[in-house]
Amino acid sequence: MPAGSAGLLARQFALAARGTTVATELRAGVATFMVMAYIIFVNPIVLGFVGVPGLDGKGLPFAATLTVTCLTAGVLSIAMGLVSNYPLALAPGMGLNAVVAFELVAGRGLTWPQAMTVVFVEGIVILLLVLTRFRQAMMDAVPMSLKRAISVGIGLFIAFIGFFTSGFVVKPAAGPLPVALGPLHGVPIAVFLIGFLLTAWLMARRTRGALLLGILGTTVLAIVLNGVFAGWTGFPTPGAAQIPATLFQAPDFSTFGRIDFGFFAKLGVVTAVLVVFSVMLSDFFDTMGTIIGVGGKGGFLDRDGRLPGADRVLLVDSVGAALGGFANASSNTTYIESAAGVAEGGRTGLVSVTVGVLFLAAMFLAPLAAIIPAQATAPALIIVGFYMMSLVSGIRWDDYDEAIPAFVTMLAMPFTWSITNGIGAGFVTYAAIKVMRGKARELHAMVYAASAAFVVYFALPLIERAIR
Repeated sequence: MPAGSAGLLARQFALAARGTTVATELRAGVATFMVMAYIIFVNPIVLGFVGVPGLDGKGLPFAATLTVTCLTAGVLSIAMGLVSNYPLALAPGMGLNAVVAFELVAGRGLTWPQAMTVVFVEGIVILLLVLTRFRQAMMDAVPMSLKRAISVGIGLFIAFIGFFTSGFVVKPAAGPLPVALGPLHGVPIAVFLIGFLLTAWLMARRTRGALLLGILGTTVLAIVLNGVFAGWTGFPTPGAAQIPATLFQAPDFSTFGRIDFGFFAKLGVVTAVLVVFSVMLSDFFDTMGTIIGVGGKGGFLDRDGRLPGADRVLLVDSVGAALGGFANASSNTTYIESAAGVAEGGRTGLVSVTVGVLFLAAMFLAPLAAIIPAQATAPALIIVGFYMMSLVSGIRWDDYDEAIPAFVTMLAMPFTWSITNGIGAGFVTYAAIKVMRGKARELHAMVYAASAAFVVYFALPLIERAIR
């Protein structure tokens, strides 16, 4: 990179003040993109009902959804970098896309434009909460013990995602256990195990760019083994890790801007409001958890556990929810995988801008991004989970008022596959213990408000059944 360009970037993103360099930020951005790149294909699969018996062919078109996934992730990640100067990247949220597809469309019978309008509306509501500073006040009111627990819980969640996507841990078709050890044979599991040991070795040696080198090295290994063992009966190979026949793909914007407010009439006003509230609460606290988790590990939080300039982060994230719905990409949210870039030394918004540029390029180069298999990114996710676990030492384990809610928060996230559920369980437990111990006055009003909201959130199935 020319010295003039590097100097301009250094000044724009205040690299010296954050103790980083252009090379480090670019490398961290590539690492973050690689661990997030799965969403380019997973989001169209989820929203397209690909391979779902009885629903296959009834979802959104694959090519158009891929385009708007890359478009929204690219634009919003760049905006986050420029507006907030934090290494936080956005993309359509996993979990939220499944809610749109399977609960709103398949379950409640909404059309795709109506379901995406639910997301658009909840995004506008969250945006209003940001503009009134309610959202930041809520984030600032979270007790320090819960903030640390949220970071650790997200680390466990990320690690569990890595084990699950690698195939090392699977959901059994039958049996008493919710998860089990996967079949330890075939190229995919060999790629994962070798890749994990390679990445862990690089991390232990303090190698610069360890996560990125691990992903690249594991991808090359997967391509080689895929070529050697392709076609062997009873010996599975990764679905990715193949050199594509073509590198270019024309974007398809046919679904962009398709919204329909008819969901109020179809569901009824009360049910529609509850549905919007449920999606909004998930969006609201998923992002809060991610910001606290990534910010804590990146050293961005102040002594009170607050993120300076959090209002700018929350503003972009809220716009992301609304834009995701309007684009028919599902709600865009700040990604927990941003921690991969932080683990690589990323400290500024240049990381996010790099991620955004790569997502925009992926609109045209999707076949190239498809080469990276899940088994290559899974080791990086597990190492990132390990990286975030160090914050557990900051929790006072001898103070049960604080420690038990923290413990509940940490475990509920991976066990329920939801950041929101973990935060909710922690809030309700924290408030309940304080009140029962006669310490109600110690609770911030926002903690009461959040706890009450989560009680409603967990009780939504009962509430909806009662009003039918």
